[in-house]
Amino acid sequence: MPDDKQSGKPELASEDGREREARRIAAVRRYDILGTPPDGAFDRIAALAGRLFDVPMATVTIVDTDRVWFKAAYGLEGATQTDRDASLSSSAILTDAPLVIPDTRHDALTRAHPMVTGPARIRFYAAAPITTADGHRLGAVDVRDTRPRRITPEQAAALTDLATLVMDQLELRLSALHMLRRQRELLQVARAARDRAEQDRARTAAFAAVLQSSLLPPALPHVPGLQAACHYTTASVHDIGGDFYDIFPLGAGRWAFCLGDVSGRGATAAALTSMIRHTLRSTALLESDPRTVLEILNKALLADPTAGVRLCTLVFGTLVPDPAGGFTITLTGGGHPPAYHLRPARRGLRPRAEPMQLSGGMLLGVLDGASVVSRTLRLAPGEALLLRSDGLTASRTSHGARFDEESLAAHLTHHAATSTATRAAAVIDDLAALLATFPVGPADDVALLALSATPLGAGGAPVGASGTTHTSGPRPQERA
Repeated sequence: MPDDKQSGKPELASEDGREREARRIAAVRRYDILGTPPDGAFDRIAALAGRLFDVPMATVTIVDTDRVWFKAAYGLEGATQTDRDASLSSSAILTDAPLVIPDTRHDALTRAHPMVTGPARIRFYAAAPITTADGHRLGAVDVRDTRPRRITPEQAAALTDLATLVMDQLELRLSALHMLRRQRELLQVARAARDRAEQDRARTAAFAAVLQSSLLPPALPHVPGLQAACHYTTASVHDIGGDFYDIFPLGAGRWAFCLGDVSGRGATAAALTSMIRHTLRSTALLESDPRTVLEILNKALLADPTAGVRLCTLVFGTLVPDPAGGFTITLTGGGHPPAYHLRPARRGLRPRAEPMQLSGGMLLGVLDGASVVSRTLRLAPGEALLLRSDGLTASRTSHGARFDEESLAAHLTHHAATSTATRAAAVIDDLAALLATFPVGPADDVALLALSATPLGAGGAPVGASGTTHTSGPRPQERA
């Protein structure tokens, strides 16, 4: 058996050590993170660590009493947890400083460790502890390689920054849980005369679904009669942007979707994005008017004057199935670039890509009482709706010209003209291929979300798969 120093457990004979460990485990339980489903925010952090250090393996771990659980694992397909004695993360939580072991075979702490002597054959290990504001080390962000190597002080500092970002996500998740509980209490008081017991059960299930979200959903849900597709291209693999999108159910056959862009980059933008998505998901379950949803979000962005600049452009929409086929869509905007309604040629009408302007909608997070604007459209079978962030129209083509709003409208119109039925997956594939032709990639992150209504069969039911696609792409210079 490894000694207590190697396994990261306080000495059994030390009462102080047992008390410290009990308080640390209580902190782990407080964040309610163990065993939760995959989360795009943490997956992106692990992947970013792997790319930043150019290593084959990176993880975000939480150290429990007798196990180390992987909240995210890059390069370790299928890995979910390991025994605490068999993980180097247990040693990484012993101090506040990063643990860096250039060659595990020549380090007294690791040369006899099963990760070094066993099938994994780890030769390099570095980790930064994930530390709470009150000093409890929950786990670590770590990188590992099968060959010895050294890192710079700047890289060690970057690893600490990633651990801090993980802690920010955990705090936001905990704050969202508290906020949802407060909203539930208020709703119970306001609707006490209604069928409270049934609504409480539905609301509890909906709140649980909200807590499983992240910066980007790992997959889009299946919506009957709808094809949905999305794409995300980052402007830099070494930084985190603030573009986001989401689709989620509202109940009674209704659905909601959104695409937005927050100010800034890095940990601050990621934390703000997570808060916005949690707020949208929770508020939309309680408020049927999309404008009210964005007004509440605006108040949330303005609520903490010490948080610095918290700005967001956003398009938020609701989907209601139309008995005649397709959907009725209500779009509500706050200062975001227009969506495009793509319609192929039919019944003598020319193909069109019409911008869905929401004139008068204001940037969120600037002014109390900011104006938000709504409009309604029908998405008929064979038509598509495209939402996108402004990174798409802030780039240069292979000819050096700017790909602006006029260029995008012309490109989408051509797509509609060459399609008998416009499908979401085809729209996204087309734009992703276009992005790949930009010689230096997009000037900013690009988020794309397309929705298309599937055609009706003879019996009036939607025909064809309603499947979804989810793709992402790097900048051109990073493909090689």
